[in-house]
Amino acid sequence: MPPRKNRQTKAGKSKKKPLLWTLAIILLLVVGGTIFYFTSIYNQLDNLHKTGSASPFAAVPSPSAEAVQPPKWEGTEPVNILLMGVDARGVKKGEVPRSDTMLVASLDPVKKKFYVFSILRDTYVDIPGYDKERINTAITHGPNTAMQTVSDLLGIPIQYYVYTDFQGFIKLVDAVGGIDYEVEKDMVYKTIADGPEYDIDLKQGFQHLDGNMALQYVRFRHDATSDFTRTERQRGFLKAVADKVISTTSIIKLPSILSQVTPYIDTNLSVDDMWKLASVGYDSSMGGSEQIPPMELLTEEKTSGGASVIGISSEDELKEFVQDTMTAPEPTASPEASPESSPSATSGN
Repeated sequence: MPPRKNRQTKAGKSKKKPLLWTLAIILLLVVGGTIFYFTSIYNQLDNLHKTGSASPFAAVPSPSAEAVQPPKWEGTEPVNILLMGVDARGVKKGEVPRSDTMLVASLDPVKKKFYVFSILRDTYVDIPGYDKERINTAITHGPNTAMQTVSDLLGIPIQYYVYTDFQGFIKLVDAVGGIDYEVEKDMVYKTIADGPEYDIDLKQGFQHLDGNMALQYVRFRHDATSDFTRTERQRGFLKAVADKVISTTSIIKLPSILSQVTPYIDTNLSVDDMWKLASVGYDSSMGGSEQIPPMELLTEEKTSGGASVIGISSEDELKEFVQDTMTAPEPTASPEASPESSPSATSGN
């Protein structure tokens, strides 16, 4: 029989082996799961850019059909992204519908601020290479034309675009688990032409909106100020969606979220640029949110055919308005003001 000391040494070694194997297996599972997680995300992001017959612009004549590659982003200069949502109902295969929603998101990586400009879809502008028309028709000529049109209007370079339809919006909201949001009033609109699928019937109050309800909320424009109120509503709701997407819960669910929305989105953003923008955007805050054109520069006009459109009293002043919005100094709190003395803090008393 071996000495007690040797028996203890052998027993200690035998106990260490299962422990080491367990740790090794756990490590392999963690590493494997991490690789799978990031590979899934990468593949889904890479699939956001559609080419060939999969592109929604496949029938648009070249060179407009294939978006020009933007210059390499070094991570220090501002980035401007054109976001377009379209209503593809009743559109024939191969046709590109007019944009129902057009927004520009501008991200300043140095100031860590982002700005959102929503463009009224009936704004009458020059579309490069085509006649003067409502700005929502620009996308029917391809993403390059749409980006150049918006760039000429705002006076800033548009490097990227993101294109989706109603279904993509619905899938995104559902994928993040819906949005808790304050509906400011009853919203009801029904039409035989659209069918019951797109009826709007929302009640006033704070509530949980799924994808279909959220679409009703951002589509509603039967206010006294019509599309003006709708664009403001859209900016506010999209900020709520963005906040939910970057929440901890949604980050964990990111591969699942991407798999559900990827089929409905097209963009010229590379995966590398998406990662860079996401890292900067995560640490950034809202710097401004405005309507284009602003009310003080908006005019009511008629086309040669007699249709009502939105004009701009001064294109130069509009460009100055955009620059002023993005360069406005940070508001400073008054020394006398404090959270305890502010109206919002005491409104519940």
